[in-house]
Amino acid sequence: MKYIRDYKDGDKVFETYLCKHKVSAMTKNGKPYESLILQDKTGTLDAKVWDPNNAGIADFDALDYIEVYGDVICFQGALQVNVKRIRKCKEGEFDPSDYLPVSKYDIEEMYKELLGYIDKVENSYLKDLLHAFFVQDKELINAFKKSSAAKTIHHGFVGGLLQHTLSVVKLCEYYCQSYPLLNKDLLISAAICHDIGKVRELSLFPQNDYTDEGQLLGHIVIGTEMVAEKIGKIPGFPAVLAGELKHCILAHHGEYEFGSPKKPAIMEAVALSFADNTDAKLQTFTEMLENSTETGWLGFNRLFDSNVRKTGLE
Repeated sequence: MKYIRDYKDGDKVFETYLCKHKVSAMTKNGKPYESLILQDKTGTLDAKVWDPNNAGIADFDALDYIEVYGDVICFQGALQVNVKRIRKCKEGEFDPSDYLPVSKYDIEEMYKELLGYIDKVENSYLKDLLHAFFVQDKELINAFKKSSAAKTIHHGFVGGLLQHTLSVVKLCEYYCQSYPLLNKDLLISAAICHDIGKVRELSLFPQNDYTDEGQLLGHIVIGTEMVAEKIGKIPGFPAVLAGELKHCILAHHGEYEFGSPKKPAIMEAVALSFADNTDAKLQTFTEMLENSTETGWLGFNRLFDSNVRKTGLE
């Protein structure tokens, strides 16, 4: 199949994609049209059905797999498909793995590596907590492996939450080696749990969208509640340690304007916020470079508040 990332202006489309989003609208002249978002594992592509009553446009809904025929054009600097025909695909006519973005790393191997960090935690209370989540809670384990770390910004793919968490843990381990005053068990445990609320903030693919709970509370509050609930089932869990761990989760976005309910007040919370921000920013830049066909400057990026480009230009 031809993947979305390989299209360019002027190409013809005759391929099957996941219809991630569909909305009916009206032009300024009062004519009905449909706006679609097509998806495969390499990305998404805007599409327009300007004549939805055309006999060649079959009935379909969002999250259906559809065979699309149309033309690729460049509209306001972005590629778009003018759709001429659509056929709804049947089961067996497509492989779902071609349409869901997935981590380039092996998910089971990453999870095994995460369990290795849990095994090295020496504090018995923290180890019991981590085991309660990542060894005993089968529903949580399944969701954690499949979840993304964000809807769009970074790690927005199957296994993204696990990949991001593991990267943050590795950064925190480095911090512990360089700054011995850090409580390693606390920081590593906080790193493993910092985004755990995302398993309930975002739905699994193919939707990968905010749940009602995610919209109302957000992953930081959800995760803190999840940790507090598990702690309540561990007899004798020290109150001070519980408070410090929950503080790290509440403060891991670092600043109020970034959605952090608290600003870091202990050294471990500072380290976690830096590790989280580092991985998020560098992964965002990585995905931006990998998804760009430009060889020079890529334009202004709001996240970095700068015009950005690839390294190594003459």
